[in-house]
Amino acid sequence: MKTIYRPTWAEIDLDALWHNYQKAQKELKQKTIIPVIKANAYGHGAIGVMKHLYAKGVRIAAVSLLEEALELRDEFKDIEIMMLGPILAKDLEIASLHNIDITIYDQEIYQAVKSFEHALSCHLKIDTGMSRYGLTETNNIINIVDELSVLNHITLKGIYTHFATANEDQTFYQLQLSRFKDILSSIKNLPPMIHISNSSSTFKYEKDYDFTTHVRLGISLYGLSLDDPKPDLKPVMSLKSKVVQIKELNRRDCVGYGASYCAKEQERIAILPIGYADGFIRKNKTGYVEIREKKYKIVGIICMDACFIKIDEQVQLGDVATLYGGLISIDVVAKRLHTINYEVCTSLSYRVPRVMIRGGKHD
Repeated sequence: MKTIYRPTWAEIDLDALWHNYQKAQKELKQKTIIPVIKANAYGHGAIGVMKHLYAKGVRIAAVSLLEEALELRDEFKDIEIMMLGPILAKDLEIASLHNIDITIYDQEIYQAVKSFEHALSCHLKIDTGMSRYGLTETNNIINIVDELSVLNHITLKGIYTHFATANEDQTFYQLQLSRFKDILSSIKNLPPMIHISNSSSTFKYEKDYDFTTHVRLGISLYGLSLDDPKPDLKPVMSLKSKVVQIKELNRRDCVGYGASYCAKEQERIAILPIGYADGFIRKNKTGYVEIREKKYKIVGIICMDACFIKIDEQVQLGDVATLYGGLISIDVVAKRLHTINYEVCTSLSYRVPRVMIRGGKHD
């Protein structure tokens, strides 16, 4: 484990991670899960997460960026790495050299792939309605598949799409599904991998599909979801810090920048060494933290490296404060910030060490 010099860290529960993986696998029978490890494993620590999955036998992962793919490849020489995001033509050689599967998502990158002279593996992204990355014209897609099939050094491994509303709008979801199936029916020689489901689609719809081979498991791998009701998942991340100082305030004493909070009577204030540079942003000032299984209010303005908690006599120097992951879930924090759980966990800064936990102990 990396040495921690500041008592602030995120605990990553590897047992919960594997529970979530297995929960998804039960829905899929023989289909393969592609764990999505992009954005530092949604803030959970890409290398630590993949090490645990690798030890369990997982040999495939998806990322967004070439930088993320190369980080994984440095550590894992034999896994299949799929790059979901865009790639520049000049970087195809890097992908080829490091055996990284890229995505063909528009005509320009397709032309670059077709003229590339070295071995390269690809997936074809179909835009069925999200209007992000992906090809749309059926005839063009058919031509690309046919043209790639005669290039011995280019391997078309898979074809996929991405759903915009799997967690909320079934009508639009079905429209995207119908478009994708229509395109598939027009292709004579389909590649071996066909994948459409993100986390929501995996749990809600994937069991009904007999034409897909893989799913891309993202946020649900980490125990989070946008679905209601939520699948039986276990949150993986807890954000923690320790009380490093306690201030005894008299009436009218103030704390923090702008002196925005002043005591109305004698009060105790705990200082935690975590702030907005760690991803615990200033808008959290209306929230709470958990200490000794009790919630305590955040007061004052959150600093770059510290925040203030109004406490009682039970709280002592060195006590652990859980900012989320115990009584206060990531979903509660997301609601507080008027955002989604994705943004809360991916916003956690590199300054916060990820501590892998297995069996209740540091891994």
